Amino acid sequence: MTENSLDTAGRQAAAEAPGGERPTVSAPAPGPAASTVAGRSAGGGGRPPRPTLGRRATAFADSLWRPALVLGVFFVAWWFVAAREYVPNYLVPTPGQVWETMTGQWSELARHTLVTLYETVLGFVLAAALGLVTAVAIAYSRTLDKALYPIVLFAQVIPKIAIAPLLVVWFGLGLTPKIILAVLIAFFPVVISGVAGLRSTDPELLDLAATMGAGPWRTFRKIRFPNALPHLMAGLKVAVTLAVVGAVVGEFVGASEGLGYVLLLANGNLDAPLLFADLILMSAIGIVLFVLVEIAEALLIPWHASRRAGVSLTTS
Repeated sequence: MTENSLDTAGRQAAAEAPGGERPTVSAPAPGPAASTVAGRSAGGGGRPPRPTLGRRATAFADSLWRPALVLGVFFVAWWFVAAREYVPNYLVPTPGQVWETMTGQWSELARHTLVTLYETVLGFVLAAALGLVTAVAIAYSRTLDKALYPIVLFAQVIPKIAIAPLLVVWFGLGLTPKIILAVLIAFFPVVISGVAGLRSTDPELLDLAATMGAGPWRTFRKIRFPNALPHLMAGLKVAVTLAVVGAVVGEFVGASEGLGYVLLLANGNLDAPLLFADLILMSAIGIVLFVLVEIAEALLIPWHASRRAGVSLTTS
């Protein structure tokens, strides 16, 4: 079985509609080949023109002005409530007070931010790797499915804050308990999305690959895994934000550094500006990591319907 045949079969599997409908023969499967065909038919035989730098900048600005407007309204409302002291400033400080605290203590806050960022990234990477391996095992083996799935579910429903002190007792006050908590919280979405993606492959395509002589590894690499990528990337975007929560929860118990530790200090001292600055930095970590996973998704599955511009999400 040739590489091109399996690539085409894999793209056809990933391009199928949720209702089971398949693209017609006349419509090319989404992917690099389909983009080339569309460009030749529209442009008269050449490759589709790449968007210019100006168009990319315009598209980027168009995607930013709406959230920027919402954030602007939020900060204006925050400033108005705090400046008028509808809520006491020791509970809700003004944006200026938060900014002064952040700039005045920036070196210390930056050090704690790097600690939390390290714990989050390492926990997320481990959760993604372990989650993908577990998803493959569950999807390929009915025995492992029956054995592992209940354990994964049981581990998810346990409140992680309840086992944080136990992890500190077992592994000490270092980074290990925080990383383990980040892994435990981010692990479940990766497994669920991976299993859903691997099981969504059309059985007829798998039969076709088998009749053409493709082995299990080539079928996985060319058909199953590309078909599972949209589901898997959705799970990774959820997992990367939960990894931040896991790292911070771990820092609540027995930590001497990190944003969770700063949050406890600010709460104990009723230092509202420091508390708000700490929350902003936590949010910034989650947003930046989410955007990085979003960029990875755009690079890995540009052919998917969710990544193509102009695709309507409604039928009306």
